[in-house]
Amino acid sequence: MTKNNEERSALNVMPGIDPPSPVNPALGHHLKSRRSKTLSAEEMVTGIRAGNRIILSQAITLVESSLHRHQEKAQEVIAECLRLPDPRNASRETIRVGITGVPGVGKSTFIEALGKYLTGRGHRLAVLAIDPSSTLTKGSILGDKTRMEELANDPNAFIRPSPSAGSLGGVARKTRETIILCESAGFDVIFVETVGVGQSETAVRSMVDFFLLLMLAGAGDELQGIKRGIIEMADAIVIHKADGDNLNRANAAKTEYEHALHYFPPAETGWQPEVDICSSKSREGIDRVWEIISRHHQHLSEKGLLTELRNRSNLEVFYATIEEELKKRYLSHKENRTLLKKFESEILNGLKNPYLAAQELLRLA
Repeated sequence: MTKNNEERSALNVMPGIDPPSPVNPALGHHLKSRRSKTLSAEEMVTGIRAGNRIILSQAITLVESSLHRHQEKAQEVIAECLRLPDPRNASRETIRVGITGVPGVGKSTFIEALGKYLTGRGHRLAVLAIDPSSTLTKGSILGDKTRMEELANDPNAFIRPSPSAGSLGGVARKTRETIILCESAGFDVIFVETVGVGQSETAVRSMVDFFLLLMLAGAGDELQGIKRGIIEMADAIVIHKADGDNLNRANAAKTEYEHALHYFPPAETGWQPEVDICSSKSREGIDRVWEIISRHHQHLSEKGLLTELRNRSNLEVFYATIEEELKKRYLSHKENRTLLKKFESEILNGLKNPYLAAQELLRLA
């Protein structure tokens, strides 16, 4: 082929205008500036109180971090939030609600329905959803924002899925501190969703004002399907998915629970637990659930019990912090970590009694 024919060939790429880059050239500078900007504890508190969700999320991440430098800064932020309460909430008590139930009961669906009901009435809601961490990989799905898509896009709601990180029964180790941060950000209603019925409920009960137990009807023997201790902790039992063909079964289950509660001792607060039914699908009964929570909050406030409950919670934080710090300080010494690994190996190989090994370890510390 001649040179002239080569120049006219369709195989040749003709010069033209270069296509624009698919990446915004300013993005790199923006990300670099964000990485280089480290907020002080005071700046974080200011951002949290201004309603900056990015800064609130950063503060919660600090709280959840196990790094020493992050923990120091997180405690500064929390101390400042406690020292100077948010003036927006000065005349309005926050309400902390724990929500639990058997797997498959529809906790996320219920939270979204009740959450939309609350934001529609001027409340600002924070949902702390505890995701179970794998005991093998330590990972978690953190899918609550996906399950609560409508609520996640609500400007008056904030959803924070957190990994349980292997703590007792799936309760996130730093949930109490996260509650303080969310309240400082102006959220007046806090939901704490637990993984499911188990040991975690005891921990959640101690950090909330109202404990709500969701149940299903027609799933076997209702009164045998859950531990007695969980029912005793509940301030209300709600039969969920009470719609369609399940409505009659839900009403029957409601009657069973009402009769059963008469055999339980009265709560220390003097509150008589209530039972109701609701459907997140039709939104029927959602308003009644909030009425129960509101009456309970009024009951605690009028009797001066709300402050007492919160102070008890603070006492538990005190002891939990001591236990955690003692463990951290022990493991901060290399020789202690080496000795711990040695004892672990001997216990796994059946060479040491675990109880005696623990006592020996503490004597050598």
